[in-house]
Amino acid sequence: MAQQSNRTINSGSTDPLSHAVSSRDSNVVTMVDEALTMNRCVLAFQPIVQANNRTHTAFYEGLIRVVDTNGRFIPAKDFMNDVEDIETGRRIDCASLQMGINALAAEPRLRLSINMSARSIGYRQWLATLEDGLAEHPDVAARLILEITESSAMTTPELVVSFMKDMHAKGLSFALDDFGAGQTSFRYLKDFFFDILKISGQFTKNIGKNPDNQVLAQALIGIANHFEMFTVAENVESEADARLLTSLNVDCLQGYHLGRPSVTPPWRQSRPRQQA
Repeated sequence: MAQQSNRTINSGSTDPLSHAVSSRDSNVVTMVDEALTMNRCVLAFQPIVQANNRTHTAFYEGLIRVVDTNGRFIPAKDFMNDVEDIETGRRIDCASLQMGINALAAEPRLRLSINMSARSIGYRQWLATLEDGLAEHPDVAARLILEITESSAMTTPELVVSFMKDMHAKGLSFALDDFGAGQTSFRYLKDFFFDILKISGQFTKNIGKNPDNQVLAQALIGIANHFEMFTVAENVESEADARLLTSLNVDCLQGYHLGRPSVTPPWRQSRPRQQA
């Protein structure tokens, strides 16, 4: 049974999720389930740029957006806490993966990361989406990056390690999202097959004004370098922070200062650009 959301709705709020839920007198889970059933979902693409050459996009992250009945884009951060532990969360992962594979198949120059939960590894439909997509579009594997949050990876580390080993053999890459925010055991970190470590925004946002976070970020970058992993600094929202992180030798930068998520990225620029 779907869990009831504990979200408090303020009818005067301008938050699009609050409007969507309150106007339909429903809960978050129902809204997301209906959007999935009606295929009212899109990917917004955010660039991850090279720190030393910001004109070059290393890859994009595909961020799912639920589209409400009024055409508003609802970002995942506004509903994932409500659906992460139930089947709706697995359906979100399926939709994200399918749209990601479709985008990679349509644009051969694209390299794309797609978010997933470790819980989806055991979900038959998600695995079928991945396997069928790779079988139909073999060239996609080398350009697909699967992102797993640190907290999710640590729920079943042995399962994640085994899955990653199998998928690496097929050419996929993996990113550890929100690195530093969770409780990763270094015993497992050396066993994981992550190619990319994305440093949590709690250490990178406003880092120029926080000497403690500068030391912590440098330590996290050092850990990644030790394990020969590519580093991405998340939530970079100012030029000062971008420059400081570059001086710490982070490989790539991601954040609103470098580019906002858009459902009409550069390879779709024949249509008016929409941010989501």
